[in-house]
Amino acid sequence: MAASMWKIVSRKNLYRLVFDPKLAIFSMCALLLAELVVNILVIKKIKYTEIDWKAYMQEVEGVVNGTYDYTKLKGDTGPLVYPAGFVYIYLALYYITSYGHNIRLGQYLFAGLYILSLIVLFDIYRKTNKVPPYAFVFMCCASYRIHSIYVLRLFNDPVAMFFMYLAVCCFLRDRWAIGCLIYSFGVSIKMNLLLFSPALLMVMMVRLGTLSTIGHLAICAAPQVVLAIPFLLENPVGYIVRSFNFGRQFFYVWTVNWRLIPEDIFLNKYFQTALLLAHVLTLLLFFMFKWRRLYPKVKFGILMPGCNTNLSPNQILLPLWTANLIGMSFSRSLHYQFYVWYFHTLHYLLWSTSQSDIVKILILGVIELCWNTYPSTMISSSMLHLCHAFLLYTLWTSQEYTPTDKKVVATKMD
Repeated sequence: MAASMWKIVSRKNLYRLVFDPKLAIFSMCALLLAELVVNILVIKKIKYTEIDWKAYMQEVEGVVNGTYDYTKLKGDTGPLVYPAGFVYIYLALYYITSYGHNIRLGQYLFAGLYILSLIVLFDIYRKTNKVPPYAFVFMCCASYRIHSIYVLRLFNDPVAMFFMYLAVCCFLRDRWAIGCLIYSFGVSIKMNLLLFSPALLMVMMVRLGTLSTIGHLAICAAPQVVLAIPFLLENPVGYIVRSFNFGRQFFYVWTVNWRLIPEDIFLNKYFQTALLLAHVLTLLLFFMFKWRRLYPKVKFGILMPGCNTNLSPNQILLPLWTANLIGMSFSRSLHYQFYVWYFHTLHYLLWSTSQSDIVKILILGVIELCWNTYPSTMISSSMLHLCHAFLLYTLWTSQEYTPTDKKVVATKMD
């Protein structure tokens, strides 16, 4: 009898360890250890591929040699196109890795960044109590492309995303000032973090109110100015034009998402403008009809008071990570390293929908397949768009916006 009871209890505990989000901490700890081993094996067993590291080192070496005119900083792949934060990060790596020559050390540093990123992400997911423990296996061990981006390519995208997730951790703890500071530093490394900004502005308006939000926007602006001072003093126009160039053309050969159209359409200004308009329209639709439902007691307007209580993780994460997905869905081009922009958020977004777990895992698998298809094909690009569209549709119909069975009504604008 006692043995039978023990088996029942053990099965129940095992089930909870696999499926109960409240017990995800155990799988998270195990996966961190597993990832430590996996990253070391990847570094030792798989050959490093040179893409941008050498160019990064050449760009920051120009600064080392006393060049502060951004229009004169360049590498083998072209001119320096990232803001000043990028320069400081890779300048540190330049010296740590013996002027960029000790690439193996750089790989281990990026492996450390990967582990730190997972720790921050696990802290975020732990607060949501939404994603079952087994799903984190697909986040950690199932993506070759993500490991490649971190430890075989040494791109700046993972560095920027680390600061984004660190900022989100601060927002979840109601530390908005330090969160804005960290977020801004991330933007100074790579501007893709601006995809989060429309939702971040809305969330700050809800929590802080209009006047305090203006102050926090000043906090966001401060690092951009301070970090750029040496370059602004030398050539202010050159710095702004080069580091914040929103009209830069992408190469068709590297596109992951638009192989289904001819190159002349891909480069067409009208097509790119249409994507921008679709991006803005989709953001507005989600704001007007979905995101505002997360805050049923808030009256939206130009002059808003702040909330008296902290926002829930869902009220912060769902708009932020959906806005980023929308931006990627209508991007002029996605390169392979851009996968890291949203990979670690997909699990939260999928488990915010009402789809079955099988469908969620299938979507993760198809997206992974699309990003691992090189060169991209008409089929892989089409499938990626279909997955994005499906995910946006299921988020639109998510019960997260109607927790009381459609009794929550969107507030009116002033």
